[in-house]
Amino acid sequence: MAPTDSPSPLPLMGLATSFWQFKTLASAYELGLFARLSGTAGVTAAELAADLGIEERPAEMLLTGCTALGLLDKRDGRYGNSAMSEEYLVPGKPSHLGGLITMFDQRLYAGWDKLTTAIRTNRPTTWDPDRERSLFESADPRMLEVFWEAMHAMSTQTARTLASHVDLSRYHRLLDVGGGSAAFDIELTLAYPQLRANVYELAFVAEIAEHNIKAAGATERVGTISGDFFTDEAFPGGHDLHLFSMVMHDWDEARNRVLLRKSFEALEPGGAVVLCELLVDDDKTGPLPAAMMSLNKLVETEGRNYTVAEYAAWLTDVGFAEPEVVAFDAVGANGVVIAHKR
Repeated sequence: MAPTDSPSPLPLMGLATSFWQFKTLASAYELGLFARLSGTAGVTAAELAADLGIEERPAEMLLTGCTALGLLDKRDGRYGNSAMSEEYLVPGKPSHLGGLITMFDQRLYAGWDKLTTAIRTNRPTTWDPDRERSLFESADPRMLEVFWEAMHAMSTQTARTLASHVDLSRYHRLLDVGGGSAAFDIELTLAYPQLRANVYELAFVAEIAEHNIKAAGATERVGTISGDFFTDEAFPGGHDLHLFSMVMHDWDEARNRVLLRKSFEALEPGGAVVLCELLVDDDKTGPLPAAMMSLNKLVETEGRNYTVAEYAAWLTDVGFAEPEVVAFDAVGANGVVIAHKR
């Protein structure tokens, strides 16, 4: 008989079966469940089965599982979207995060299935480093499209949180280094009307950014600069604020130090650099989202998630002063490290 003071095995069971929850979400989204339920009085299991052309047994099980996960509500015998699902899982909604679910399911799930291989080889498993330059230039155009849609959705939500926690009112010209889809720039220039921004990206990514900028009606506030932040001799000048949003975690320390040195050299005096990331605790015990994202970087890139102490050391080594942290909770980050050029 087990001792009465033995720890409960239930948390372990929860960890072991956690992929069941994700796959329930992913399958429901792939089947169009949340789009089907949006704006309706809900469905019964029989109605969903008829809609999807499936048997009633799996339809009922899917509805029950999604309700248990908080994705659906049940009222008067009918299942409908929860407030969270209606906001984030219905295509066409402004805050739609479905691309993120699709990317996790169709790209990362397979990569994480080979996590042991990534640990043993210290190489990514979602793309082939011997044939492709990086995950950002995947040979699969459809998956690349899903990737950038997902990043735009996640970055939009994160940028809104950053804007409400970090005072950028003193800055006027933002260079978003590796700014991807321009999500941060669109949101930050909305929140701070005096701010104008440039997305500094590879040419094919700049094209994606330009499409999003135009769609957002932000062409007077946000522009693009094509380039390669590693091979270009210097960053574009004339900016008093540099942003690295979820960029540092993709690269190793040596490359990150190069980026920060170039940032310091190009930044206007009195300017600041902002590193927006999932920050690991200095004792490297968590928090969980940052620790898991770090392992995701093992599957996806050559980088990892870093601590505030590591960032502070790199920043001061290249000449930045007074690194400080502003903590918050967002989809893609848990805070920023800010430092200044005196």
